[in-house]
Amino acid sequence: MTTVLRTVNRVLLALAGLVLLALGGSVLAVGFGAPAPSWWIHDGRHDVLLSDAERTRWREAGWWWPVVIAALAVLLLLALWWLVAVVRRRRLAEVLVDTGDGEGAVLRGRALEDAFAAEAGRLDGVDRADVRLTGRRGAPRARVRLRLEPHVDPGTALDALTTGALARARASAGLDTLPTEVRLKGVGHRAERVS
Repeated sequence: MTTVLRTVNRVLLALAGLVLLALGGSVLAVGFGAPAPSWWIHDGRHDVLLSDAERTRWREAGWWWPVVIAALAVLLLLALWWLVAVVRRRRLAEVLVDTGDGEGAVLRGRALEDAFAAEAGRLDGVDRADVRLTGRRGAPRARVRLRLEPHVDPGTALDALTTGALARARASAGLDTLPTEVRLKGVGHRAERVS
């Protein structure tokens, strides 16, 4: 799934880049006196983007310009959201492990997440565990989400997580500290028909 999203993202970025390059290059070329392309919406170098007739055409319709501005604002927000989504790294790709010989090693972040989540999911009363590593590769941080069964005391589950799965994850990666944010959520009872 991640590969598909990455491919779609790259294709969309390439298409957007080509469209912007063609439009920007055309504007620049016409501005420097090159003949306008056949698909160009203006006549030449001294033509304005919006003529007086085009600008005042919808003046009587009071809804026109607010709708145009709102649509452009939505497009801008979507573009900014896309930029943030592309730039921000959601997961830590690798963790530096101190091997004690001065060299060090690299551990895949996903492998540590999976091992940590599998061990946390085996704790008594834990219905499901999700782990995500963030931060830097030399100083990772963990976010853990536990879904607890109804009979489990949250304090007991948290203590079992910190003394068990978290301690082993920290020791196996050779980390002095592994700051962890834990979110606990209870699983509700399902309604059952009794006859």
